[in-house]
Amino acid sequence: MSTNRRTFLGLVGMGAATVAGGPLLSGCSREPGSTGTATNADAATAVVPDYAPVQLVQPDIKGIPPVVDGYVTYPKTTVAAITAKPGSSGKPISATTPWWGPPPPATGQNAYVDAVNTALGVPVEFSVQDGNTYSEKVNAMVGARDVPELLVIPGWDIGRIARFSEGVHVLFEDLTPYLAKEKGANYPMLAGLPTAAWKDSVWGGKLMGVPFPTDNPFPFALFHRKDLAEAAGLADPANLDELYAYGKKLTDAGKGVWAFGEISAEVEQALGVPGSQQGWRKNADGTLVHKYETPEYKLAVEYMIKVFKDGLMHPELAGSKGGDANALLRAGKVVCWQGGLGVWRGMQRDETRNNPAFNLQPIKVFGAAAGQKPVRWQGTPGIIWTFLKKDLGRPRVEELLRVLNWNAAPFGTKEYELREYGVEGTHFTRAADSTPVTNDLYTKEFANQFGFLGGRPAVIVGGADVPHYAQDMLTWCNDAIQYAEPDPWTGIKVETPTRIATIQQPTEDKLTDIKRGRRPITDLESVVTEWRNTGGDEAREFYAKVLADNGR
Repeated sequence: MSTNRRTFLGLVGMGAATVAGGPLLSGCSREPGSTGTATNADAATAVVPDYAPVQLVQPDIKGIPPVVDGYVTYPKTTVAAITAKPGSSGKPISATTPWWGPPPPATGQNAYVDAVNTALGVPVEFSVQDGNTYSEKVNAMVGARDVPELLVIPGWDIGRIARFSEGVHVLFEDLTPYLAKEKGANYPMLAGLPTAAWKDSVWGGKLMGVPFPTDNPFPFALFHRKDLAEAAGLADPANLDELYAYGKKLTDAGKGVWAFGEISAEVEQALGVPGSQQGWRKNADGTLVHKYETPEYKLAVEYMIKVFKDGLMHPELAGSKGGDANALLRAGKVVCWQGGLGVWRGMQRDETRNNPAFNLQPIKVFGAAAGQKPVRWQGTPGIIWTFLKKDLGRPRVEELLRVLNWNAAPFGTKEYELREYGVEGTHFTRAADSTPVTNDLYTKEFANQFGFLGGRPAVIVGGADVPHYAQDMLTWCNDAIQYAEPDPWTGIKVETPTRIATIQQPTEDKLTDIKRGRRPITDLESVVTEWRNTGGDEAREFYAKVLADNGR
């Protein structure tokens, strides 16, 4: 299939009911027949809002783009960014959002939600769903074509919806007529979201969703309990040999302590294994190679075999059923693991309340050996999207966009503070430096309901409860950015062909069995050959075609 804009729009034009191969929208995982799609980068540029950043408070620490800026302190005063209430109809807005925690009280029984709704001038009635099973919920909704007015879908769940790149046009409103180019000025907070995230919101040449921009270009880091490592007299490892020695020193199975959780991706990055588009690299001669096919990947597998064989990984995390790495890290049963950067602030804040010595830190990026350059894989500019139900009529769409615009107010505004912390005196008090300090009611009622709607300009914010966090985060990120892996597909939204999307997880499972010693290393070659024959080579042609269609 050609991946240029004209052919893709032709595919969409086949109709809302069916396309060759089955229903346009399915309530199950990816179905056979999807050969992949890609949005043309130039077409995306023409339909996104003109960027107009809103920065009310000068940062304490500048990030090296795309690393965002950091604020060590909270502003003494905040300003109102939006003078008129966004809501005008009085008609409740239905919205479905995910949450990875206990379900909050519903609208009308939730002081946090009620306070924000009052500021909006129109009630948002949330259906907050368990984030761990959210993909099943979303699949059922889109399969039945029964969606709320605002539907939040994380990128990882979009990847599990069959033929989403076609179905998105069936169920959701095209926002191009409302936000493209200079029209974005009608929604100035949305226009302040980064252009890269907006380009990531284009399907088939049309602007189809409002992005939640990532607050960090890196999906994860190699975290460790620095307090425990220092107590053992260990410096931070600076190569893979030192990491292994670190693991040997810290593991004491008799005391129920193991050095490592999952660290495979960190080992791969130290060795320079490619990661773009789930593991592809463009060679100097223009050919594409997947990470499975590289000698660096084999070295990474061999390293992990040794880590597992020598008992350096916590058995719960090494087992086929897995375990809760965050809980084990908090308890000091695991000392080092690769984790998302988003977990850092909350864990540091929570644990230091009971253990002031608790110190979670990312280890500075290192190569496999001294002088060997690592790579850092980068995530997508947008990670979550809010979609508007189709055919609501222009007045309602504009009202919903005003609500999303309110939700996108940046750091330093009264809207930001209400969205992030609730009501002063009810959900938080202030520390001496003006930092909001939240209470138990906030924990009960807050599920980032409004934060997911419309995204926000990302910043790194410290405070009295995490006094070193902003400085530590920016120090790590500004160092790591020098190793950011170039991505030839930057600015192109790619939907992976079904065959490769389908075989990816089974292949990873087989490779994990090799790393864990459940299969011999001699099986690696046959697993990779099987991957190539069942979709890998097809994916190579597809990704090469995407680059060619975009002049790359």
